[in-house]
Amino acid sequence: MSAEPRQTPWSDSYDGWRADAADPAFSEWLRSGSEPEWTAVVTHPFAASITRGLTSEEAMRRYLVQDFQFVDSFTALLGAAVAAADNFESRVPFGRFLGETATTEEKTYFHRALAALGASEAELTAPPLEPVTADFRALMDEARRSLDYPAILAVLCVAEWSYLGWASLAEEPLPGGPGGPGSFVHREWIELHEGPAFRAWVAFLRGELDRLGPALPAREQARVLDVFRRAVRLELRFFDMAAGS
Repeated sequence: MSAEPRQTPWSDSYDGWRADAADPAFSEWLRSGSEPEWTAVVTHPFAASITRGLTSEEAMRRYLVQDFQFVDSFTALLGAAVAAADNFESRVPFGRFLGETATTEEKTYFHRALAALGASEAELTAPPLEPVTADFRALMDEARRSLDYPAILAVLCVAEWSYLGWASLAEEPLPGGPGGPGSFVHREWIELHEGPAFRAWVAFLRGELDRLGPALPAREQARVLDVFRRAVRLELRFFDMAAGS
């Protein structure tokens, strides 16, 4: 059962983005403005257990069954990014990622991993949704319907950057090797969210926020920060759910 949303120290007041900050990148302002929840996500004990191959099959199945329910909404959100982007050069990476990763590599992984974990057909197609799963899909669908490019970027960036954050903490050798803990289920989930191609994808998402964010009016910057924070909260709730807390 999903944990209750955590209370945060955030308030309606905030330190706005400043060009003269030590790190003026807009994406970094969003990330730092989402602490301490951001760090709680990337260092979450459940994520750490995946990187060590210590997550039980039952827990990994429960987690991946729920994560698989994002595939359709996430794919639709990528399509909305293609439509909402403000230039051709920005549309191309979304289309490429959509074709090469979101609908092929990751979906193939889910089917192989869940089959190995003994998931039933019903668990793949129509499982009962955890509250946080429903809430996260609702945020993705809200951003998609808005066709608001910075808001779409905020949701996508949290989903991808936070996963790069925990996956990049995995140490060699990765789990699933001969005689070691875990299986391909752990190893390939890490590999899907780490490596040169995925790092370049996250850098692109951050770069788009860094390009557009500084020119937004202060009210719009605050709105993007709010969307980013909402997504971070949901990521934390999702890991809490997976951990059974």
